[in-house]
Amino acid sequence: MEESRVTVVSIIVKDEEASEAVNKLLHEYRQYIVGRMGIPYRQRQMSIISVVMDAPGEVTSALSGKLGMQPGVTAKTLTAKV
Repeated sequence: MEESRVTVVSIIVKDEEASEAVNKLLHEYRQYIVGRMGIPYRQRQMSIISVVMDAPGEVTSALSGKLGMQPGVTAKTLTAKV
């Protein structure tokens, strides 16, 4: 397994019905999650979630990919340089 790295996963949820799937995925990867912050942006009818992970790149990519496949969800990652 590759080296663990600190990554921030930024998630925008535009479809409220996708929230359950997003939370289920985050729960599935909970062992790698350092912290999480969610902000409901009611004026734009969306939620913004920042998740800090300490995980191998393949794990972070897998989560981001699964999140991005959910309808109404966008996910991007930012990984700290070594």
